[in-house]
Amino acid sequence: MHGKSSRNLQRDPPGAGRSSILACIAIAGWCPSLGNTQEPATLAPLDTDGQITYFISTGTPESEFRETDRDLASWALQAWERSTNGLLRFEPGPESSALLRVYWVPSTFGLYGEMRPIAVDGRRGAAVYIRPDTDALGEQIAQRSREDPLFRDTVVYLTCLHELGHALGLEHTAEFSDIMYFFGFGGDISGFFGRYRDELRSRDDIANVSGLSVGDLEQLQALYDL
Repeated sequence: MHGKSSRNLQRDPPGAGRSSILACIAIAGWCPSLGNTQEPATLAPLDTDGQITYFISTGTPESEFRETDRDLASWALQAWERSTNGLLRFEPGPESSALLRVYWVPSTFGLYGEMRPIAVDGRRGAAVYIRPDTDALGEQIAQRSREDPLFRDTVVYLTCLHELGHALGLEHTAEFSDIMYFFGFGGDISGFFGRYRDELRSRDDIANVSGLSVGDLEQLQALYDL
């Protein structure tokens, strides 16, 4: 049986359970609901009974995808894996049978990041959709991303980390220090990304600086009885 974290967890802030897609983008681009008439996607622990395979796609030019973005998604998976003390082990696999799937979507997709539960051979899996076009987060972040490639990679990496957290079953929190924080509660969006960027000296540092908080790890430990 999986445990339950006692921290301040909430899928949506007050009044945001049926918020519009545009409102989610304006806040932070992180929202698991599919629109203003649908409830948030059901969250549950990932099925750990067997090998956990993943597939990371390539994106089309109109998505603003860069081939190096696949590293960011891979590093995000590794960050979560390291935090499970070996319980979860992710291995690459073909798209058709992968339990976790990461896709890069163009601006017409709407949301900046989204997780959708899927079933793979009777197991609980997830598809994660990432929009790597940082212009979606407003002029301040867009300009900083253009001037600082590491800041742009920070935004994409942390979005992958957040959505993969949902894939593992983690809920939104009201704690600004958490990667699972939802900006419907307020907060300095640029500062949220900037504090992680400040820990980096080079792009390779992203592979070793997880971005996960104590609160994120507590929620993960409660879900998987670590």
